[in-house]
Amino acid sequence: MSQATRKRGRPKGAAQAPATVQALDRALDMLDLLARSNGLTLSEIAEAMDQSPSTVHRLLTTLAGRGMAESDMATQAWHIGPATFRLGSAFMRRSGIVERARPILRALMEDTGETANLGILNGDAVLFVSQVETQETIRAYFPPGTRSPLHASGIGKALLAFGRPAALRALLDGPALQGFTDRTLVTPDALREDLNRIRHRGFSVDDEERSRGMRCVAAPVFDLTGEAVAGISVSGPAHRVGAEHIKTLGAAVMAAAADLTQALGGEPPA
Repeated sequence: MSQATRKRGRPKGAAQAPATVQALDRALDMLDLLARSNGLTLSEIAEAMDQSPSTVHRLLTTLAGRGMAESDMATQAWHIGPATFRLGSAFMRRSGIVERARPILRALMEDTGETANLGILNGDAVLFVSQVETQETIRAYFPPGTRSPLHASGIGKALLAFGRPAALRALLDGPALQGFTDRTLVTPDALREDLNRIRHRGFSVDDEERSRGMRCVAAPVFDLTGEAVAGISVSGPAHRVGAEHIKTLGAAVMAAAADLTQALGGEPPA
């Protein structure tokens, strides 16, 4: 066969090793790094990735232009961007947890009269992925894509209590726990004591720890390996979610979390 009539195809040897795009690999590594952090400066990213600051800046600028990364002007720290939620949402739709949770959240809202939420672990925070709002005028609002610190949210503490010990170690080994109200648990000892109580009773309580005047009750959802992969909660103003209602709400939330665990084919750890 002549050179002119030779069929076109992949270059010789292409089948031996898959080709990769180095810049794309670096960008994906950067997104993974940002997702696992609580904000990193350009120099910290460059050091962690062993890349020059100029290369890192070009990648960050490109990602920021697509909403995949964003910077905090006050701290000069870079974070994962909101556009990544759309990609995560596509996966969540495929995996089915949001769809399977929807009727359970609605039933929970109707049963308790308070807003029902679904959240998953996202680095050192909870990422809210679904919500069914109450019809009450005063209500909690965590739109999908909202992130909340693990130590200052009901779902976050439920995931810490029943999740892998490494997640708690990483949180406590990181920066000092941020206080949001005078009730926020900001010391390791106080957080550990609360997590022990959560394991004992099966549900967590955010007692005005993130926002004054708001309370949240949450329970974990488990996959087929017994790992806590999500959490369900109800949240509302403290004058409606009173101390006398916590036990009843806890039972309702645990039942809803158990329903979702079963719908996912999971089971709680032994």
